[in-house]
Amino acid sequence: MKRFSFLIASFLGILTYVILSLIGGKDGFLSENQLNQQKQILSIHTAEIQKINDELTLEYMALQKDPDVIAAYAKKLGYVGPNEKLVKITGLRSAPVSLYNTGTVLKRQDIFYLSEWICKATALLVFLISLVIFLLMDITRKMDQEGGKSKIIQGIPIYDLPQI
Repeated sequence: MKRFSFLIASFLGILTYVILSLIGGKDGFLSENQLNQQKQILSIHTAEIQKINDELTLEYMALQKDPDVIAAYAKKLGYVGPNEKLVKITGLRSAPVSLYNTGTVLKRQDIFYLSEWICKATALLVFLISLVIFLLMDITRKMDQEGGKSKIIQGIPIYDLPQI
């Protein structure tokens, strides 16, 4: 029965280690979920930055090739074309300068996971506790089978001696 108790205690310790490693270990489900959330955030920000890049590329191409866009920017900067007259009006606010949002800086967040030694130490502790419990159960079972008391013969001892 002691072998069976040892095997069950070993099984419980190994099962504890496997469950802790699968759920909370370095490559476990919780850390994988945290990594997937970070991946989604990064892909969203990458899409936003790509959109900004597309807008800037379109504006750059327009500034290089479209004469109407070039003239509009030149007028914004205060240049006057041929046959145009400049009229200054005071008291009006100037047009706001458009600034592009270049996105936010994202830093890698640390992933929370149970270290390997914590999983192993917990499994060893479960093994030892279950082994002690099973051994105590075996001891109490033996004591119950023997009547719960140690057998002591009381009374006068009788010796088997030859008669004279």
